[in-house]
Amino acid sequence: MGTPFDFDLAIIGGGAAGLSVAAGAAQLGVRTLLVEREAALGGDCLHYGCVPSKALLHSARLRRAMATAGRFGLPQPTRMPPVDFARVAAHVRGVVAAVQAHDSVKRFTGLGATVRFGAARFADEHTIVVDGKRITAARLVLATGSSAAAPPFQGAGSLPPGALLTNREIFSLDRLPASLIVLGAGPVGVEMAQAFARFGTRVTLVQRSDQILSREDRDMADVVLRRLWEEGVEAHLGATVRAVRPAPEGVEVDLELPGGGELTLTAEKLLAALGRRPNVFDLGLENAGVRHDARGVRVDRRLRTSQRHIFAAGDVTGAYQFTHAAGYEASVVVANAVFRLPRRTDYRLLPWCTYTEPELASVGLNEKRAREAGIGVTVRTESFAHNDRALAAHAGEGLLKLVLDRRGRPVGAQIVGPHAGELINEWVAALGGGVRLAALASAPHPYPTLGEISKRAAGAVLAEKLFSERTRGLLRLLFRYRGPLEDGETGKREDATGEEPPEA
Repeated sequence: MGTPFDFDLAIIGGGAAGLSVAAGAAQLGVRTLLVEREAALGGDCLHYGCVPSKALLHSARLRRAMATAGRFGLPQPTRMPPVDFARVAAHVRGVVAAVQAHDSVKRFTGLGATVRFGAARFADEHTIVVDGKRITAARLVLATGSSAAAPPFQGAGSLPPGALLTNREIFSLDRLPASLIVLGAGPVGVEMAQAFARFGTRVTLVQRSDQILSREDRDMADVVLRRLWEEGVEAHLGATVRAVRPAPEGVEVDLELPGGGELTLTAEKLLAALGRRPNVFDLGLENAGVRHDARGVRVDRRLRTSQRHIFAAGDVTGAYQFTHAAGYEASVVVANAVFRLPRRTDYRLLPWCTYTEPELASVGLNEKRAREAGIGVTVRTESFAHNDRALAAHAGEGLLKLVLDRRGRPVGAQIVGPHAGELINEWVAALGGGVRLAALASAPHPYPTLGEISKRAAGAVLAEKLFSERTRGLLRLLFRYRGPLEDGETGKREDATGEEPPEA
């Protein structure tokens, strides 16, 4: 008879990954413990990430629409009233509260899980301590998430309280800052830069590399960059932060610019959007023999740590820090930890989206990753300038890019344009299900819709073969087609036999 553990499965962390594992395991009859350090379930995504940021971005988008109403034949405001950010923050809290109902303790206890709050720490490979109480489990899951990376710059620690912001503070400001410096032009940085610029803040964006959204293809990221410029965001690319310090206005940042120039920026607030660090410290992982480093917990493709009965999912692994990635990894953990099936992760078709306007969404390979992997690809693009629905909404900026392998099969798709995050779903399904371009191109799409761009892009690839000289020659051979009229021809057919050409 085995050791009588208190629980079959213990999950440390009540964010996206932990909640998904807990829900699945509890409903399967597994005695499940869920431990969360914070005062409420939901993790960073619910309280300081995906949910509040999208609520904020929607408010900013409406503000922009109000300010540009004249483009649509509506009365153009001569002066927009200032934004009361306290009310915006209240709206954001209301959205978070509405979503919190789905992540409530009541829901998870109703599914059969036990929920406890407090900091968990390993005593050994099967034992954790929560608020002084020892709890044992046959299997455990690490889902402790990540935190905003601290600025590694000289003087960052000297800034006055409230001057330095991360994703934990940005959504709950009591008033709109007059000026804001954003360090980092990844998804969080560019989303917040655009949102606050739309609210009326003077925004300066600083990026160490020479393009924003550095994981994306430059031509796609540049579409977003042009919009940021148009909306008043000042962007310094290829710039290195040398020091930050307090200033009468709030904070000063010394930059070294490309070519060796120097520049000092001044603003009321400084937002650090410099990536995330996995929450691997203060867990006693060394007591459990779980290998980890500053990049996260080391796992194999079955998401097992160096202790095979301990799994890890979500941001804590340091791999793909998206909520939908955490949900996917949770399903892999349930397969391995509960069903004991050898399911492995496969991230080749993991999509993601940056929710600026225009949005930028990707799935599969882009040109940059294909080149880094030494894979030969070709690309085909379709512009939103040819999409009637986009033109009706003054949203013709952007494009869809297909990445094709040597045989002309799609291995990736990127979309920068209106509602790109929604439109990419068709390509997630198409690539994941092996749907042929011919099927996409021939499937009727409602007119006028933004989704027609996918049909047109697929059709454009096929058209290169369909309307080729080889196809024309074959049709001339079979049906005696004569091609377009030459100058001076009447179009009358001269046939010695007077007979119609034979049927194919």
